Amino acid sequence: MRYIQIWMAIILIILTVACSGQEDDPTDTEQKDELVLAIGGEPEDGFDPTTGWGRYGSPLFQSTLLKYDKDFNIEQDLAENYEISEDGRTWKVDIREDAVFSDGKALTAGDVAFTFNKTKDSGSVIDLSNMKKVEVVDEYTVEFHLHEPQSTFIYLLITTGIVPEHAYDENYKERPVGSGPFQLEQWDKGQQIIVSANPHYYGNQPEFKKLTFLFLSEDAAYAAAKAGDVDIAAVPPAFTGGEVDGMKLVSLESVDNRGIMFPYIPEGKQTEGGLPIGNDVTADDAIRKAINIAIDRESLVDGVLEGYGTPAYSAADGLPWWNPDTVVEDGRMGEAIQLLEDAGWKENEQGIREKGELQASFTLLYPSGDQIRQSLSIAFADMIAPLGIEVQTEGKSWSELERLMHSQPVMMGWGSHDPLELYNLYSSETQGMGYFNANYYSNPTVDRYLDKALTASSQEKANDYWQKAQWDGETGVAAQGDAPWAWLVNLDHLYLIDEDLVIGEQKIQPHGHGWPITDFIAQWHWSD
Repeated sequence: MRYIQIWMAIILIILTVACSGQEDDPTDTEQKDELVLAIGGEPEDGFDPTTGWGRYGSPLFQSTLLKYDKDFNIEQDLAENYEISEDGRTWKVDIREDAVFSDGKALTAGDVAFTFNKTKDSGSVIDLSNMKKVEVVDEYTVEFHLHEPQSTFIYLLITTGIVPEHAYDENYKERPVGSGPFQLEQWDKGQQIIVSANPHYYGNQPEFKKLTFLFLSEDAAYAAAKAGDVDIAAVPPAFTGGEVDGMKLVSLESVDNRGIMFPYIPEGKQTEGGLPIGNDVTADDAIRKAINIAIDRESLVDGVLEGYGTPAYSAADGLPWWNPDTVVEDGRMGEAIQLLEDAGWKENEQGIREKGELQASFTLLYPSGDQIRQSLSIAFADMIAPLGIEVQTEGKSWSELERLMHSQPVMMGWGSHDPLELYNLYSSETQGMGYFNANYYSNPTVDRYLDKALTASSQEKANDYWQKAQWDGETGVAAQGDAPWAWLVNLDHLYLIDEDLVIGEQKIQPHGHGWPITDFIAQWHWSD
């Protein structure tokens, strides 16, 4: 079946290219003004920013008020200026007057207000609960009024694409209209979308006038790259062993992390829905800390990721709010064993440590079908066996993981360009809220730092508190502190790209959802 899928995908590509006509010869890069891309799966929820589209990359069809450059400096997009009141509760934004939607109608402050109100009411993953109201001051000025000061509100201005009030309906997610560099032309469900350059775009017109995004499996994308039928293809580390004619392998650093979330409290409690909370083994901080200093993260990068990744020490490595002091010297098996001995964990005749009647044994869960998480789980279990900690590994569906993640360790993955993720993962206020703080971690000092980060008057002050929440020299969520997680690796995002295509320097990529490589796609061009 896999090979049938591959060849059907290749036939689809050939037909797509053939239908474009002879005047755009795909072998002539000097004349070709279109690209074929296989860079990820089909967005399940469509292309509606009010429900989350664009959170992990460019919204492509829509513009945002602000944006990042490659170094995470904040730049203007639709916004010409923004001001924050002294109490931090009012954000005034002036928007440019030349922005036009792809249907030719002007973008105004009313559309901005509509977008944020719709987003707040959507009940999606975007949290706008702190937004009290949006006020249209005039045609090109809008004010956001917050219940409380919120430093992370700026990241909502960076990631939320603006939708048109006049063209928004229940079908918008399938027929998006926006003011971004591209517009949707065709969506063949389960196969591809075709987009074209938006002639009304206020920025520099993209060099490429047509983009075809194919929804292919990793096998099929690689086969299409080898056949020369795509210009760019996302590939896993397992497919990087050989050269592909006419293509270059591009490895992009990311904060797309993988780590083990440990249930933080002892057994005995239940969620409101009756799900068990807590694990007596992982509630012991000696177990968590020993694991964190014993594992060899570089070996996991080399062995599981084929070298395409970096060791992970936090949820935000390399980002402006990351604390470099979270980096620990790992692979210290002797120190980890001594730590367990001192905490009363003694080996039995089978070589498994015990503390009273409790055995140092647990099952590590991972999402079924995720090869990298499965391989990481197995390698982790082997790696810490010398500690006398017994780990079984088991794949589960996401619906099963949702029921078990409060009481059993899970191989999870995060990675966002918004520091609010740190709050969601570690705040006592988010315990048991979906996947946020599913291990029921709590530390009053960390809570104070997180709250101060949220209400800080500047990004610089906020970043200082985010960093202290990770490690302040005495406590925090880092391996040296409470160690509620064992962060393992950050994945590199790997692409086979036409050797003549220039995508420019990229910023650290977020989690792989949402095609993050498209962030600067309007600037891509052929080499001279």
